[in-house]
Amino acid sequence: MSTVLSAKGLSKRYGKRVAVDGIDFEVPAGRIVGLIGPNGSGKTTTLKAALGLIPFDGQLKVLGFDPRTQRDDLMQDVCFIADVAILPRWMKVKDAIDFVQGVHPRFNREKAERYIANTKLKPNMKVKEMSKGMIVQLHLALVMAIDARLLVLDEPTLGLDILYRKQFYQNLLEDYFDEHKTIVITTHQVEEVEHILTDLMFIREGRIVLTASMEEIGERYVEVMVSHDKISAANALSPIDRRTVFGKAVMLFDSAAPGSASRQQLAALGETRNPSVADLFVATMKGSYA
Repeated sequence: MSTVLSAKGLSKRYGKRVAVDGIDFEVPAGRIVGLIGPNGSGKTTTLKAALGLIPFDGQLKVLGFDPRTQRDDLMQDVCFIADVAILPRWMKVKDAIDFVQGVHPRFNREKAERYIANTKLKPNMKVKEMSKGMIVQLHLALVMAIDARLLVLDEPTLGLDILYRKQFYQNLLEDYFDEHKTIVITTHQVEEVEHILTDLMFIREGRIVLTASMEEIGERYVEVMVSHDKISAANALSPIDRRTVFGKAVMLFDSAAPGSASRQQLAALGETRNPSVADLFVATMKGSYA
């Protein structure tokens, strides 16, 4: 299995502020990775480094290339959708297609036009006439029609209503992703991407605090709605988080923690379930918004 992204000691400072603090990680090919963190945690900085948009310290390889010195070669195999799709307001749909076809050798015009045909976009429609959702659809059509090995999405559905967001991710899975492609996503709408992710990376204050496959997450973390008479026993097993839901204590346990309890022990405390990515994120990031 080839590695698409590999970082060792990746760091970035803006003056005295440390945006990314010596992180190490690897992203294998054919995965959909969620890079999740609070505002200012280093998500976008990490992506910008991978795309060769900013200087950085440490080692970083993307598809075998160094983004600092081999960006032209790298971008033949990478596509990027930012939180704001920047397209000239005067540009028509057909102009955008013509432009990308002229600059990217791996652009498939037929595929872009086929995707656009299933939207309300028309060839002569100008960007200034489009809603934000329609602009994102145009941007997605252009990007998905490029046969790239790595797709980087930085808050791609920010500001879109739920219908556009669900359609976006459905199109991503049906029309773009396959075992030869890799997708890295940052988003605040964790619950909407949970079902498509194969891997998670949580980043906090410039450091990776969790990296695991979704299978490992399911095996490792257990949430227990603890019976009232078992709260003391549950606390003795060192939960990593506690909250109250409808007056009942809900505790989160990490089976990888030293001296952790077995699932059988936890089941004796009350009703168990696998936590959602959103619940795990909140538990991991407590204190980040202080």
